[in-house]
Amino acid sequence: MLSKFFLKRPVFAWVIAIIIMSLGLLAIYNLPISQYPEMAPPTIAITASYPGASSETVENSVTQVIEQNMTGLDNLIYMSATSDSAGYSRLELTFAPGTDPDIAWSKVQNKVQAAMPSLPDVVQNQGVNVRKSTRNYLMIVGLISEDGRMDGTDLRDFAKSNVERSLARVPGVGEVEVFGGGYAMRVWLNPDKMTNYRLTVEDVLAALRAYNVEVSAGQFGGAPAVKGQRLNAPIVVQNMLSTPEEFAAIPLRANPDGSMVRLGDVCRTELGTEVYDISVATSGKPSAGIAVRQAPGANALATAEAVKEKMNELSRFFPAGIKVIYPNDSTVFIKVAIAEVVETLIIAIFLVFLVMWLFLGSLRATFIPTIAVPVVILGTFASLWLFGFTINMLTMFAMVLAIGLLVDDAIVVVENVERIIRDEGLSPREATAKSMEQITSALIGIGLVLSAVFGPMAFFPGSTGVIYRQFSITIISAMLLSVVVALILTPVLCATLLKPVKPGHDPAENTIAVLRPFFAWFNRTFFRFRDWYVGVVGHSLFRKKRYLAVFLVVSVLMVVLFLRMPTAYLPDEDQGTLLAQVMMPVGSTLEQTGEVIDYIDQYFNEREKDSVETLFAITGFGFSGRSQSNGMMFIRLKNWEDRDRKDQRAKAIAQRAMGALSGIRNAMVFVFQPPPVPELGMSTGFDFQLLDRGNLGHEALMAGQYQLLGIISQDPRVTKVRPNSMPDVPEYRIDVDWQKAGALGIPITSIHRTISTSFGSSYVNDFTHGGRVKRVFLQADAPHRMLPKDLEKLYVRNTQGKMVPFSSFASGRWVSGPPKRDRFNGFPSINIWGEPAPGKSSGEAMKAMEDAVAKLPPGFGFDWSGLSYQERMASAQAPLLYAFSIFVIFLCLAALYESWTVPISILLVIPLGVIGGIIASSTRGLANDVYFQIGLLTTLGLGTKNAILIVQFAKQGLEKGMGIIEATIEGARLRFRPILMTSLAFGFGVLPLALTTGASAGAQNAIGTSVLGGMITATILIVIFAPLFYVIIEMFFGRQVEQKINVSEDIKSFFAELREKISDKRQAWKSSREKSAKKPKVK
Repeated sequence: MLSKFFLKRPVFAWVIAIIIMSLGLLAIYNLPISQYPEMAPPTIAITASYPGASSETVENSVTQVIEQNMTGLDNLIYMSATSDSAGYSRLELTFAPGTDPDIAWSKVQNKVQAAMPSLPDVVQNQGVNVRKSTRNYLMIVGLISEDGRMDGTDLRDFAKSNVERSLARVPGVGEVEVFGGGYAMRVWLNPDKMTNYRLTVEDVLAALRAYNVEVSAGQFGGAPAVKGQRLNAPIVVQNMLSTPEEFAAIPLRANPDGSMVRLGDVCRTELGTEVYDISVATSGKPSAGIAVRQAPGANALATAEAVKEKMNELSRFFPAGIKVIYPNDSTVFIKVAIAEVVETLIIAIFLVFLVMWLFLGSLRATFIPTIAVPVVILGTFASLWLFGFTINMLTMFAMVLAIGLLVDDAIVVVENVERIIRDEGLSPREATAKSMEQITSALIGIGLVLSAVFGPMAFFPGSTGVIYRQFSITIISAMLLSVVVALILTPVLCATLLKPVKPGHDPAENTIAVLRPFFAWFNRTFFRFRDWYVGVVGHSLFRKKRYLAVFLVVSVLMVVLFLRMPTAYLPDEDQGTLLAQVMMPVGSTLEQTGEVIDYIDQYFNEREKDSVETLFAITGFGFSGRSQSNGMMFIRLKNWEDRDRKDQRAKAIAQRAMGALSGIRNAMVFVFQPPPVPELGMSTGFDFQLLDRGNLGHEALMAGQYQLLGIISQDPRVTKVRPNSMPDVPEYRIDVDWQKAGALGIPITSIHRTISTSFGSSYVNDFTHGGRVKRVFLQADAPHRMLPKDLEKLYVRNTQGKMVPFSSFASGRWVSGPPKRDRFNGFPSINIWGEPAPGKSSGEAMKAMEDAVAKLPPGFGFDWSGLSYQERMASAQAPLLYAFSIFVIFLCLAALYESWTVPISILLVIPLGVIGGIIASSTRGLANDVYFQIGLLTTLGLGTKNAILIVQFAKQGLEKGMGIIEATIEGARLRFRPILMTSLAFGFGVLPLALTTGASAGAQNAIGTSVLGGMITATILIVIFAPLFYVIIEMFFGRQVEQKINVSEDIKSFFAELREKISDKRQAWKSSREKSAKKPKVK
């Protein structure tokens, strides 16, 4: 036997333990840290730009062309696409978790290349980007000018020129996006002056392209050269222009009198910016914002640290006055949350130590299971390293739960050794050898069952499967290491640390003198309580029908309560950040949106100054896209220790802000918490897609959206429901009479180029500024593109060289159209965000949306994305997970006991533990989420473990020839102390999880509450019902059929014998105490 081998070789046992701990310490040093494992599905983003095009044009000529080529991609979950009136197209392809992002990127890149010939020339010239990315921002880097010498444009150009590319090269960074743009040479057309000089937009474009060039003119003495050549020098004809004055001097036309018409005569040139419709401010100060997206597969904490190191390196060369800030950093919460869980882990170890000391009564005996804790925990870290996991919330939660479970094996060994020493008077070494013969199979059985509980979790697909896998493998590693330590190291520790005790005496008599009276009182109380418990077990065996009726009631109640629990994916967390979404009425200007942003800034600075640290606002860009009527804010709260009041929690601040800001006229403002898993989207609550599956058209889709919002506004299960899109806006449609244009001899390309350049801007070529290449844009000056009548100022030259006004071949009319068009899985869609009402779960809110869609006319469909998609997947997988776990437990028990019936008696106790978890979570208003499901599975393991301990000893009694009743009650009596001890140790181990209030409290409370509630009922009810079920199963299906006769007489005679034994032991214990008291003390 393994234990006997190491009892003879204690040094060998210690060597193995030291090796395990050394590997664990090495693993801790090398393991990366993250909030969650890599659970977000890999996302590939395709971006393209079509300057001056409407959203409809972008969708038809760019987005759909690329989308239709995205076929035959393995593991593609869903595909979303956006086209906006700024000429921007973005497609996001989301693949199943576990997909290699590099292979996915390569396949998508090949599909894009196949679509390139079908895209407009302008789009091809600007290029189509394919990047690996995530949906959310890892962090935002801000630049502010403390001395005010640089305005927002200066800062954004500096970020674009000196920071963006450096950050893009940081390992782990997927995308870097500067809000706004850098410097650009702006050539502003004056249509009136151009008409006076008989010049057109095409004349200006041609001149810019002709004069702003780099010319490669060769060199003097270039090879092959004549013999004796002594000169070799390059020839420079012209470089790219670099100043507004140089551009203004470009000749447009030479007049017959020798005078020149230059660009400055008909245009205004200035050093402007690429983007004028986005502005950024930090707490009211102009600033630059750089958003960093994490690359799929990258470690968040390591990436954020690398970004900060790079910014520290770059900042040494920044101009005086520029300061780097981090208005939004998701990794701050990760660090604090992991630290909170580590603190919980330490508290759990201390509480478990106290519980063991209370029951064992001896510090020597208590130190034996305590020594097992660091060995197993460090060994588990080594297994995380082996499997390529990270130190994250899930693995740390598994460690906390494992604390209570891993000491169980050591406790079972120590308690049984002490019982044999106390009852039989054997030496610690002999008692240990005998004890291991009795309990080795039980220890292996418990390890197998717990592995069977958590093993199936490791094989589930999707993001939920990633959560399960990290948790299950961590806790299985801890359990198996615990069994190994219990079989190798714990027996060695028992044989060396425990002291021999005379028969009938208690080991607590050797404890610290001051504490002896307390431990003596505790033992007397416990033995009285155990006698009462044995009586209850006997009563249950005598009154089987009554107890079976109680069991049925408990089981039915469990099912009813479970079905009534609200569902969710993950609990919301106070991550130290709030998000604000600003939606202005259709047609609002950047100035109007900025006024609302300023008001929100003022509200937080005045009303929430005790809780808010910084506010980072973006005007002209929001969660729903780029538009002058959109805005967004990142509100960074103060550290958690500075927000210790309940009214300073993120949720409370968001609710107050919603109430205060809802009164703003002509604006909708939503303040909300970020989602618990940032990589799965920007919104907390639900992420809903309304689809036009019947090809009903854009107008019908918009009407369906308004109808849906009207229906859902009456539903009490949801709140803050808003479309993450933009409503249709007035558009001025120009109708060109192509017959007239043809008759007048006007080229079609001239018409298109003139209108798109004047009102939409045209990228001409590049220029140099500050040693960097910037862009040159041509556009009509602001006063000449404000109203429809400004179109009359435009002229086009026909093939005869005559100037033809636009009004002679084109007319205009007002229509409405979308500034942004969305698609999902190839169908036109509208993205809708919302949150569950207070007291409701996200699952209930999602059900409300599904009910509302069912009331819409035929042709509308729906789908879920982001976090909501994963929640739907998780809820569908949960029943299969429970069933499969129970099935595997049954098979393991059948193999262990070589019986098909004994496992049934153990599995029948499952509802008794589960109901406690359900009641505890429901009482605290917690939902049936992933953490609750993990807690229930842990409860399954705890319940079956307690039942195994009783059944194992009952079976041994049967094998020794005892009756079924006598063997079962004796097994319950012998195992009551270790069951109570291990359950209390486990309960106190998870107690800090259930009670914590700091960062990550949502997740800790969710898992701690369900496990603690399950532990309580699993301990109270299972120790009564497990013997009952074993007796019933053995009587009806087992080999002890003859024991069914005269059961009542058997019970009565057994109890008479048991009372006599207890009385004799008490008398012997008292007499031994009296003798030891009368002995003279030796000086």
